[in-house]
Order: sequence, then C-alpha cells, then structure tokens
Amino acid sequence: MLYGKQFSARLSFAALLVFAVCSNLPLLAQTSTEDVHVQPRIQPPAPKPLDVDPALKTHTKPFKVDVDMVLVPVTITDPLNRLVTGLDRENFNLFEGREQQEIKTFSSEDAPVSIGVVFDMSGSMGSKIERAREAVVEFFKTANPQDEFFMIAFADKPEEISDFTSSVDDIQGRLVYTIPKGRTALLDAIYLGVTKMRQAKYPKKALLIISDGGDNHSRYTEGEIRSMVKEADILIYAIGIYDHYFPTEEERLGPSLLSDVTELTGGRAFTIDNPNDLADVSTKIGIELRNQYVIGYRPKNPVRDGKWRKIKVKLLPPKGLPPLKVYAKTGYYAPTE
Repeated sequence: MLYGKQFSARLSFAALLVFAVCSNLPLLAQTSTEDVHVQPRIQPPAPKPLDVDPALKTHTKPFKVDVDMVLVPVTITDPLNRLVTGLDRENFNLFEGREQQEIKTFSSEDAPVSIGVVFDMSGSMGSKIERAREAVVEFFKTANPQDEFFMIAFADKPEEISDFTSSVDDIQGRLVYTIPKGRTALLDAIYLGVTKMRQAKYPKKALLIISDGGDNHSRYTEGEIRSMVKEADILIYAIGIYDHYFPTEEERLGPSLLSDVTELTGGRAFTIDNPNDLADVSTKIGIELRNQYVIGYRPKNPVRDGKWRKIKVKLLPPKGLPPLKVYAKTGYYAPTE
C-alpha cells in the first residue's frame, strides 16, 4: 500500500508515507493499482474547445485558441514517478505570464480521447519490432470504449496506415504487415500526426510516438516541428528505445529531441534500453492519459493579438506529501481578431 489515505471536505489533509521498494524502472509511472490517490470532490466536466482548421499536408499558419476558455491538462507524479490522483481545485494555482488566473472549471474524469500512434518502421527497428507491436496492443488495452485512433508508420517517409477508427483490431491487423526498412523520417511523421489530428472529433487529443533513434531523413526541421507543436492543442508522449552506444550524431540527439517536443505539450518522453520493457511503459502512458486533471480558465488579458502566452501551473499539495512534479503544457497562442 502506498501513501495517501482518502479524505473528505470535513477532514484536514493527512497522508501516511510508506515508500515501496523501487522497481526496475524507477523513473516510470506505476500502474493504476499503485497510484497515489486522494478522494476528490465531484466537479463539472470541462467545456469543449472549438474545432480547428482541417488543412492537411502543407505548411500552414499557426492555428490558435479561438475560445474564451483555455483548457490545461495536468499530470502529477511523486518522486518515484507514480501518478498522484484525487487532488482538488484548491490544490492548484495557475498563472498566465506573471498574473494568477481564476480557475473556472476543474475535472479529472476519464473523457474519450482522439489518439494517434506514430510508429517507427525504419530498418534499425528490425530486432525490436515484435516488442514494439506488443507495446501498441498493450496501450490500446487501456482505451476508453469511445476513443478513436489512427496510426502512422514511418521510415524514409511517413505513411498513414489507418484512418480514425474505434476498432483496435483493425489497427493491429494493419500493423502486422508492416516490414522494418529504410531510414528515419521522425520529424515528418510528427508533422503528419499533428495535421491529421485536426480531423479529431474529441477535444482531448494525444499522440504516442514509438521510435528507436533520432531523425535522419526528414524534410521538416526540428525548429519547424517545435513551432507547430506549440501551436497545436495536443498531448504528445514518446517511448524512445535507445542502445547504450549511439553510432551517429542523429541518434545521440534522439532522446533530447523527443523530450523537448513532448514537454512543450505537457506530455512526457520515456527512455528505455530494453525492448522487453516496451509493453509495460506503453500501459503506464495509457493509464496516465486516463488520470489527468483538466483546468479551465478565462484569461484576464483580453487582447486578441495572436501572441504566445506562457502558462505555469503551481501545485499546493496536501500536507505530508513529498515533493511532487507537475506536467502541463507551457502556453498557447492567443486568438486574433
């Protein structure tokens, strides 16, 4: 049993700490049966944002938030990277720039998600491909029945192998027939995944990237992809499968590339060196998607100037808990006239 006893509004916060022996993956979130949990008060669900421009496969202008309400998904973890659930609205402060904002909506429900899987099929994945396919299967096992999915496979170039579907079996069947070969156009694949997500029907959207190395064959640059990711309202998670020795400069930079891209969105990059760990990590990511807080606020700055607005979420944890880590997107682009 981990620390964290349920409490109600009539009782003061308290937590009994008992640290479990670290697992073989000390930096990865635990499964839902091991989560740190505090019983929350029931809150109304967050409102849906408006749809965005459906343009695909071209360099497009930034698509910006065009609603009065800004929604911020937030993940909280403890020092052992276990999820901390059950916190309440009063445990969060939110700032836009230096100005604190009033939290208007707060929820932690398991809402349906539009999910895209970006799957590395380059030649270097040959020895890891069966484990990687298994990881996708395990990730889908955490799905909400209403979720929708699409899949992009990439090597020399990205290819959409499945359109949006609610059939997990359909995607798994298509994945079986993909053969690892070629180089790694990772950045192009992220671009295609982000643009494809503009067809999503749910306000909550996420990409899962599974790759074993850095980019060496894309036409888009890292700077272009970073800018695009900042403009998109999408959570990005990544599993990087890396060898202890990086034979090329691109592979050496692979972990930092995935880390930079995911952290901009409020997601995370998980680094592993054993393909046998793929399935467990993908399950943890799926569970994390189901246990996020969503904070909504109306910006006090009414200017519709299209500029980048920085967001900072600060945690006010219950007494007795150790230092906790906050994962949230770093900002958004204001609407224009």
